[in-house]
Amino acid sequence: MEPLRIAVLMTCHNRAPKTLAALASLRDQRGLPAGTVLSVHLVDAGSTDGTARAVAEHFPDVEVVTVGQDVFWGEGMRTASRRSRHGALPAWDHQLWLNDDVRLTADAVADLLATAERTGGRAVVVGALHSSDGARTTYSGRRRTLPRWHPRSHVFVLVDPTGAPEPCDTCNGNVVLVPRRVRDRLGDIDRRFRHSMGDFDYGLRARRAGIPLYVTPRYVGACDTNPPLSGSREPGIGVREALRRLVSQRELPPRQWWAFCHRHLWPWAPLLMVAPYARTALAAALDRARRA
Repeated sequence: MEPLRIAVLMTCHNRAPKTLAALASLRDQRGLPAGTVLSVHLVDAGSTDGTARAVAEHFPDVEVVTVGQDVFWGEGMRTASRRSRHGALPAWDHQLWLNDDVRLTADAVADLLATAERTGGRAVVVGALHSSDGARTTYSGRRRTLPRWHPRSHVFVLVDPTGAPEPCDTCNGNVVLVPRRVRDRLGDIDRRFRHSMGDFDYGLRARRAGIPLYVTPRYVGACDTNPPLSGSREPGIGVREALRRLVSQRELPPRQWWAFCHRHLWPWAPLLMVAPYARTALAAALDRARRA
């Protein structure tokens, strides 16, 4: 049999210790089919903490592409995918999306592959992740529910691992195994989603195309929840500043949010479009009033 070839796609920015730890956990995988080849394509978005240099020193087999600081996760993953299709291993069998703050279990990739085999080899497989203290699921597949008062957290609820592959409607993009035939059909993360929402959109597009998604039967690693980088929920900043941060590329840019709502959330799209901005403005106003 031909060896299994997996192209690992990653992006990073200014968290060298976490990036190196993620790569070390990938390097130390066990239980893979004999001859399995992992080619890693890392897009470094203008890190100033020496990430690219440290990766080159400790993991010389990793292909590192340095781009500007204005390149966010979605765009970086598209770049990594393009590099994987034109690199030394263009004929890969799977792409593996891997966030650089994930610490994989020693048999994580083997679990992803086993789940893919159990579900027919045509599904997107989503790795379930828990917090570093093991207390809760932080990233996983997501199931769609009716919208509630907190749209972003309740329209798509996390799926906990149950010991068997669990179907889901979309996914967080932290650990995702995408078969070649799925990538060839769906393409990469939609270019309109420069940072967030691209993973949810990808999963929903897959389901619309009749491609199933499954969550791994058990956790495949640890990854703590990251707060929004621009901090629209920071206390005391006022309504104007809270909204300025919320509409930034790092949180919820309105055009991209509307594109997502319009594509996937009818008939609730107009309500859900407005809800996060109204909620943020109200919370900031109430906070300012309490401090007055």
